[in-house]
Amino acid sequence: MTVTDADIWHMRSALNLARTGLGRTWPNPTVGCVLVKEGKIIARARTADGGRPHAEAAALLEAGEKAKGAIAYVTLEPCSHHGKTPPCVVALTNAGVARVVIGTLDPDDRVSGRGVAMLKDAGIDVVVSVLEEEVRTANKGYFLKQESRRPLITLKTASTLDSKIATQAGESKWITGSAARGFAHIERAQHDAILVGVNTVLADNPSLTARVPGFNHQGVRIVLDTNLKLKDDEQLFKNTKENPVWILTACDVSEADHLIQRGAKIITVPKKNDRVDLQAALKALTEEGLTSVLVEGGAEVVTSFLKIDLFDRLLWFRARTLLGSDAKNSVSEMQISSLDKMINLNHVESRSLGKDMLDIYERA
Repeated sequence: MTVTDADIWHMRSALNLARTGLGRTWPNPTVGCVLVKEGKIIARARTADGGRPHAEAAALLEAGEKAKGAIAYVTLEPCSHHGKTPPCVVALTNAGVARVVIGTLDPDDRVSGRGVAMLKDAGIDVVVSVLEEEVRTANKGYFLKQESRRPLITLKTASTLDSKIATQAGESKWITGSAARGFAHIERAQHDAILVGVNTVLADNPSLTARVPGFNHQGVRIVLDTNLKLKDDEQLFKNTKENPVWILTACDVSEADHLIQRGAKIITVPKKNDRVDLQAALKALTEEGLTSVLVEGGAEVVTSFLKIDLFDRLLWFRARTLLGSDAKNSVSEMQISSLDKMINLNHVESRSLGKDMLDIYERA
Protein backbone atom coordinates (compact mmCIF):
# COMPACT_ATOMS: atom_id res chain seq x y z
CA MET A 1 0.00 0.00 0.00
CA THR A 2 1.22 3.49 -0.86
CA VAL A 3 2.82 5.55 1.91
CA THR A 4 1.69 9.16 1.75
CA ASP A 5 3.32 12.37 2.92
CA ALA A 6 0.67 12.48 5.65
CA ASP A 7 1.71 8.99 6.79
CA ILE A 8 5.32 10.11 7.17
CA TRP A 9 4.31 13.31 8.96
CA HIS A 10 2.10 11.54 11.49
CA MET A 11 4.62 8.74 12.03
CA ARG A 12 7.28 11.32 12.80
CA SER A 13 4.88 12.88 15.29
CA ALA A 14 4.42 9.47 16.93
CA LEU A 15 8.18 8.94 16.96
CA ASN A 16 8.77 12.30 18.64
CA LEU A 17 6.26 11.25 21.29
CA ALA A 18 8.08 7.96 21.78
CA ARG A 19 11.41 9.74 22.26
CA THR A 20 10.04 11.60 25.27
CA GLY A 21 9.77 8.27 27.08
CA LEU A 22 13.41 7.25 26.69
CA GLY A 23 14.78 5.97 29.99
CA ARG A 24 11.32 5.84 31.57
CA THR A 25 9.45 2.82 30.16
CA TRP A 26 11.74 -0.17 30.69
CA PRO A 27 11.39 -3.13 30.52
CA ASN A 28 9.00 -2.14 27.72
CA PRO A 29 10.01 -0.11 24.67
CA THR A 30 8.90 3.48 24.43
CA VAL A 31 6.17 3.65 21.78
CA GLY A 32 4.26 6.57 20.32
CA CYS A 33 0.71 6.40 18.94
CA VAL A 34 -1.22 9.07 17.05
CA LEU A 35 -4.87 8.63 16.02
CA VAL A 36 -6.04 10.60 12.98
CA LYS A 37 -9.55 10.90 11.57
CA GLU A 38 -10.57 12.91 8.52
CA GLY A 39 -7.15 14.52 8.49
CA LYS A 40 -7.29 15.68 12.11
CA ILE A 41 -5.42 14.33 15.12
CA ILE A 42 -7.97 13.08 17.65
CA ALA A 43 -5.58 11.53 20.20
CA ARG A 44 -1.92 11.02 20.88
CA ALA A 45 -0.03 9.14 23.59
CA ARG A 46 3.19 7.37 24.42
CA THR A 47 3.92 4.34 26.58
CA ALA A 48 3.54 5.49 30.18
CA ASP A 49 6.41 5.59 32.65
CA GLY A 50 7.06 2.08 33.91
CA GLY A 51 5.81 0.57 30.65
CA ARG A 52 2.02 0.67 31.16
CA PRO A 53 -0.44 1.55 29.84
CA HIS A 54 0.79 1.02 26.31
CA ALA A 55 0.64 3.92 23.86
CA GLU A 56 -2.24 2.44 21.82
CA ALA A 57 -4.41 1.84 24.87
CA ALA A 58 -3.83 5.36 26.18
CA ALA A 59 -4.58 6.97 22.80
CA LEU A 60 -7.75 4.90 22.32
CA LEU A 61 -8.95 5.86 25.79
CA GLU A 62 -8.42 9.53 24.93
CA ALA A 63 -10.25 9.22 21.59
CA GLY A 64 -13.20 7.20 22.87
CA GLU A 65 -15.87 6.54 20.22
CA LYS A 66 -14.12 8.89 17.80
CA ALA A 67 -11.55 6.13 17.19
CA LYS A 68 -13.99 4.26 14.94
CA GLY A 69 -12.82 4.64 11.33
CA ALA A 70 -9.59 6.39 12.37
CA ILE A 71 -6.01 5.74 11.28
CA ALA A 72 -3.61 4.65 14.03
CA TYR A 73 0.07 5.57 13.62
CA VAL A 74 2.19 3.40 15.92
CA THR A 75 5.98 3.37 16.03
CA LEU A 76 6.20 -0.32 16.97
CA GLU A 77 4.02 -3.26 15.97
CA PRO A 78 1.10 -3.50 18.45
CA CYS A 79 1.41 -6.35 20.92
CA SER A 80 -0.58 -9.51 20.21
CA HIS A 81 -0.03 -11.48 23.41
CA HIS A 82 -1.69 -11.41 26.80
CA GLY A 83 0.73 -10.04 29.38
CA LYS A 84 -0.15 -7.82 32.32
CA THR A 85 -2.49 -5.98 29.94
CA PRO A 86 -4.70 -7.22 27.05
CA PRO A 87 -3.23 -7.20 23.52
CA CYS A 88 -3.19 -3.81 21.81
CA VAL A 89 -4.27 -5.43 18.50
CA VAL A 90 -7.51 -6.46 20.19
CA ALA A 91 -8.02 -2.95 21.55
CA LEU A 92 -7.46 -1.44 18.09
CA THR A 93 -9.79 -3.96 16.48
CA ASN A 94 -12.55 -3.45 19.06
CA ALA A 95 -12.25 0.32 18.67
CA GLY A 96 -12.98 -0.04 14.95
CA VAL A 97 -9.90 1.67 13.53
CA ALA A 98 -9.80 1.44 9.74
CA ARG A 99 -6.07 1.53 9.14
CA VAL A 100 -2.88 0.98 11.14
CA VAL A 101 0.48 2.41 10.04
CA ILE A 102 3.43 0.81 11.83
CA GLY A 103 7.01 2.05 12.07
CA THR A 104 8.61 -1.38 12.41
CA LEU A 105 7.91 -4.94 13.49
CA ASP A 106 8.46 -5.89 17.13
CA PRO A 107 11.44 -8.28 17.48
CA ASP A 108 9.83 -9.94 20.51
CA ASP A 109 9.11 -13.56 19.51
CA ARG A 110 5.68 -13.30 21.11
CA VAL A 111 4.72 -10.48 18.77
CA SER A 112 6.88 -10.31 15.64
CA GLY A 113 4.54 -10.44 12.66
CA ARG A 114 1.64 -11.77 14.70
CA GLY A 115 0.30 -8.34 15.51
CA VAL A 116 0.20 -7.43 11.82
CA ALA A 117 -1.44 -10.75 10.91
CA MET A 118 -4.16 -10.32 13.53
CA LEU A 119 -4.95 -6.80 12.34
CA LYS A 120 -5.20 -7.95 8.73
CA ASP A 121 -7.37 -10.90 9.71
CA ALA A 122 -9.73 -8.41 11.34
CA GLY A 123 -10.07 -6.59 8.02
CA ILE A 124 -7.89 -3.63 8.96
CA ASP A 125 -5.57 -2.10 6.36
CA VAL A 126 -1.97 -2.32 7.60
CA VAL A 127 1.17 -0.52 6.42
CA VAL A 128 4.56 -1.52 7.86
CA SER A 129 8.07 -0.01 7.78
CA VAL A 130 7.38 3.72 7.79
CA LEU A 131 10.46 5.61 9.05
CA GLU A 132 11.74 2.20 10.17
CA GLU A 133 15.41 3.15 10.46
CA GLU A 134 14.60 6.18 12.62
CA VAL A 135 12.25 4.15 14.80
CA ARG A 136 14.86 1.43 15.35
CA THR A 137 17.54 4.01 16.14
CA ALA A 138 15.35 5.73 18.73
CA ASN A 139 14.59 2.42 20.42
CA LYS A 140 17.97 0.81 19.80
CA GLY A 141 18.29 -0.38 23.39
CA TYR A 142 15.06 -2.35 23.14
CA PHE A 143 16.14 -3.98 19.88
CA LEU A 144 19.53 -4.89 21.35
CA LYS A 145 17.80 -6.41 24.37
CA GLN A 146 15.61 -8.57 22.15
CA GLU A 147 18.14 -9.45 19.44
CA SER A 148 21.51 -9.46 21.24
CA ARG A 149 20.39 -10.04 24.84
CA ARG A 150 22.15 -6.95 26.16
CA PRO A 151 21.27 -3.29 26.72
CA LEU A 152 22.50 -0.32 24.73
CA ILE A 153 25.81 0.85 26.21
CA THR A 154 26.82 4.51 26.08
CA LEU A 155 30.27 5.42 27.39
CA LYS A 156 30.79 8.94 28.69
CA THR A 157 34.03 10.69 29.55
CA ALA A 158 35.00 14.31 30.17
CA SER A 159 38.58 15.45 29.71
CA THR A 160 40.94 18.26 28.83
CA LEU A 161 42.21 18.68 25.27
CA ASP A 162 45.14 16.42 26.12
CA SER A 163 42.70 13.71 27.31
CA LYS A 164 43.26 14.17 31.04
CA ILE A 165 40.44 13.60 33.53
CA ALA A 166 42.16 14.58 36.76
CA THR A 167 45.32 16.11 38.16
CA GLN A 168 48.09 13.87 39.45
CA ALA A 169 46.58 14.35 42.92
CA GLY A 170 43.16 13.19 41.69
CA GLU A 171 41.36 16.55 41.55
CA SER A 172 38.72 16.46 38.81
CA LYS A 173 35.76 18.63 39.83
CA TRP A 174 34.97 20.31 37.47
CA ILE A 175 36.93 19.85 34.25
CA THR A 176 34.01 20.82 32.01
CA GLY A 177 31.55 23.67 32.47
CA SER A 178 27.87 23.90 33.34
CA ALA A 179 26.58 23.56 29.77
CA ALA A 180 28.45 20.28 29.27
CA ARG A 181 27.30 18.97 32.63
CA GLY A 182 23.72 19.93 31.77
CA PHE A 183 23.88 17.93 28.56
CA ALA A 184 25.29 14.97 30.49
CA HIS A 185 22.32 15.12 32.84
CA ILE A 186 19.96 14.97 29.86
CA GLU A 187 21.79 11.82 28.75
CA ARG A 188 21.32 10.38 32.24
CA ALA A 189 17.61 11.09 32.01
CA GLN A 190 17.33 9.27 28.68
CA HIS A 191 18.96 6.04 29.87
CA ASP A 192 17.41 3.38 32.05
CA ALA A 193 20.48 3.26 34.27
CA ILE A 194 23.78 4.94 35.13
CA LEU A 195 26.80 2.73 35.86
CA VAL A 196 30.04 3.60 37.66
CA GLY A 197 32.85 1.75 39.35
CA VAL A 198 33.15 1.59 43.11
CA ASN A 199 36.32 3.72 43.09
CA THR A 200 34.36 6.61 41.57
CA VAL A 201 31.81 6.36 44.37
CA LEU A 202 34.47 6.19 47.08
CA ALA A 203 36.47 9.08 45.62
CA ASP A 204 33.69 11.48 44.56
CA ASN A 205 30.66 10.33 46.59
CA PRO A 206 28.25 11.23 43.74
CA SER A 207 24.45 11.09 43.89
CA LEU A 208 24.22 9.96 40.22
CA THR A 209 20.81 11.53 39.73
CA ALA A 210 19.53 13.28 36.61
CA ARG A 211 19.21 16.93 37.50
CA VAL A 212 17.10 18.31 34.66
CA PRO A 213 14.63 21.17 35.36
CA GLY A 214 11.04 19.93 35.20
CA PHE A 215 12.10 16.29 35.08
CA ASN A 216 11.66 14.09 38.13
CA HIS A 217 12.15 10.55 36.84
CA GLN A 218 15.39 8.88 37.93
CA GLY A 219 17.16 5.88 36.46
CA VAL A 220 18.68 2.95 38.26
CA ARG A 221 22.12 3.67 39.73
CA ILE A 222 24.50 0.75 39.29
CA VAL A 223 27.88 0.27 40.96
CA LEU A 224 30.50 -2.26 39.91
CA ASP A 225 31.79 -3.36 43.31
CA THR A 226 33.62 -6.67 42.86
CA ASN A 227 34.70 -7.08 46.49
CA LEU A 228 31.99 -5.03 48.23
CA LYS A 229 34.06 -2.01 49.23
CA LEU A 230 30.97 0.16 49.64
CA LYS A 231 30.04 1.04 53.20
CA ASP A 232 26.47 2.28 53.59
CA ASP A 233 26.91 5.98 54.22
CA GLU A 234 27.49 7.10 50.62
CA GLN A 235 25.09 9.61 49.06
CA LEU A 236 23.71 6.86 46.85
CA PHE A 237 21.89 5.32 49.79
CA LYS A 238 20.00 8.43 50.87
CA ASN A 239 17.03 7.91 48.54
CA THR A 240 16.98 4.31 47.33
CA LYS A 241 13.18 4.13 47.34
CA GLU A 242 12.80 6.80 44.67
CA ASN A 243 16.19 6.20 43.03
CA PRO A 244 17.11 2.49 43.00
CA VAL A 245 20.68 1.34 43.65
CA TRP A 246 21.92 -1.96 42.24
CA ILE A 247 25.29 -3.41 43.21
CA LEU A 248 27.04 -5.76 40.79
CA THR A 249 29.46 -7.87 42.82
CA ALA A 250 31.30 -11.17 42.84
CA CYS A 251 30.60 -11.59 46.57
CA ASP A 252 27.78 -13.61 48.04
CA VAL A 253 24.58 -11.76 48.90
CA SER A 254 25.07 -12.76 52.54
CA GLU A 255 28.06 -10.41 52.70
CA ALA A 256 25.96 -7.41 51.71
CA ASP A 257 23.41 -7.21 54.53
CA HIS A 258 24.51 -3.68 55.44
CA LEU A 259 23.81 -2.51 51.88
CA ILE A 260 20.55 -4.42 51.58
CA GLN A 261 19.37 -2.77 54.77
CA ARG A 262 19.91 0.60 53.04
CA GLY A 263 17.71 -0.48 50.13
CA ALA A 264 20.30 -1.70 47.64
CA LYS A 265 19.64 -4.59 45.26
CA ILE A 266 22.56 -7.02 45.14
CA ILE A 267 23.28 -8.85 41.88
CA THR A 268 25.99 -11.49 42.11
CA VAL A 269 27.92 -12.30 38.93
CA PRO A 270 31.18 -14.19 38.24
CA LYS A 271 34.61 -12.63 38.30
CA LYS A 272 36.98 -12.39 35.35
CA ASN A 273 40.56 -11.18 35.82
CA ASP A 274 39.74 -10.28 39.44
CA ARG A 275 36.88 -7.99 38.37
CA VAL A 276 33.18 -8.36 37.72
CA ASP A 277 32.72 -10.15 34.40
CA LEU A 278 31.15 -7.42 32.26
CA GLN A 279 29.55 -9.84 29.80
CA ALA A 280 27.86 -11.68 32.65
CA ALA A 281 26.94 -8.38 34.28
CA LEU A 282 25.17 -7.09 31.19
CA LYS A 283 23.34 -10.37 30.77
CA ALA A 284 22.10 -10.03 34.35
CA LEU A 285 21.01 -6.43 33.74
CA THR A 286 19.13 -7.51 30.61
CA GLU A 287 17.33 -10.19 32.60
CA GLU A 288 16.32 -7.45 35.04
CA GLY A 289 14.71 -5.60 32.12
CA LEU A 290 17.16 -2.77 31.38
CA THR A 291 17.45 -1.62 27.77
CA SER A 292 20.04 1.18 28.06
CA VAL A 293 22.96 1.94 30.38
CA LEU A 294 25.10 5.09 30.56
CA VAL A 295 28.59 4.22 31.77
CA GLU A 296 30.09 7.16 33.67
CA GLY A 297 32.85 5.34 35.49
CA GLY A 298 36.44 6.51 35.60
CA ALA A 299 39.17 5.62 33.13
CA GLU A 300 39.44 1.99 34.23
CA VAL A 301 35.73 1.28 33.86
CA VAL A 302 35.41 3.01 30.48
CA THR A 303 38.54 1.24 29.26
CA SER A 304 37.24 -2.14 30.41
CA PHE A 305 34.23 -1.73 28.13
CA LEU A 306 36.41 -0.52 25.24
CA LYS A 307 38.81 -3.45 25.59
CA ILE A 308 36.12 -6.04 24.97
CA ASP A 309 34.35 -3.96 22.32
CA LEU A 310 31.23 -3.77 24.47
CA PHE A 311 29.71 -0.39 23.70
CA ASP A 312 27.48 1.32 21.15
CA ARG A 313 28.05 5.04 21.68
CA LEU A 314 30.85 7.19 23.08
CA LEU A 315 30.27 10.70 24.39
CA TRP A 316 33.54 12.59 24.72
CA PHE A 317 33.30 16.01 26.41
CA ARG A 318 36.43 18.14 26.06
CA ALA A 319 37.32 21.33 27.89
CA ARG A 320 39.61 23.84 26.20
CA THR A 321 42.30 23.28 28.79
CA LEU A 322 45.52 21.31 29.26
CA LEU A 323 46.82 19.43 32.32
CA GLY A 324 50.08 17.93 31.10
CA SER A 325 51.71 14.52 31.14
CA ASP A 326 51.57 13.92 34.92
CA ALA A 327 47.76 14.09 35.02
CA LYS A 328 45.44 11.07 34.80
CA ASN A 329 44.31 9.88 31.38
CA SER A 330 40.70 9.51 30.31
CA VAL A 331 41.47 6.05 28.93
CA SER A 332 43.81 3.73 30.82
CA GLU A 333 46.22 1.15 29.41
CA MET A 334 44.61 -0.52 26.40
CA GLN A 335 47.48 -2.95 25.70
CA ILE A 336 47.09 -2.53 21.94
CA SER A 337 50.19 -4.01 20.35
CA SER A 338 49.57 -3.20 16.67
CA LEU A 339 47.67 -0.66 14.59
CA ASP A 340 45.33 -3.27 13.13
CA LYS A 341 43.90 -3.73 16.63
CA MET A 342 42.97 -0.08 17.08
CA ILE A 343 39.40 0.68 18.11
CA ASN A 344 37.64 2.32 15.19
CA LEU A 345 34.80 4.77 15.71
CA ASN A 346 32.28 6.51 13.49
CA HIS A 347 31.94 10.21 14.22
CA VAL A 348 28.25 11.12 14.47
CA GLU A 349 28.09 14.68 15.70
CA SER A 350 29.98 17.58 17.27
CA ARG A 351 28.45 20.19 19.56
CA SER A 352 29.73 23.33 21.23
CA LEU A 353 28.56 23.47 24.83
CA GLY A 354 29.61 26.77 26.30
CA LYS A 355 33.40 26.72 26.39
CA ASP A 356 33.47 22.96 25.89
CA MET A 357 33.09 20.60 22.96
CA LEU A 358 31.19 17.33 22.72
CA ASP A 359 31.98 14.67 20.14
CA ILE A 360 29.55 11.79 19.74
CA TYR A 361 30.81 8.54 18.26
CA GLU A 362 29.34 5.15 17.46
CA ARG A 363 31.15 1.84 17.33
CA ALA A 364 32.36 1.23 13.77
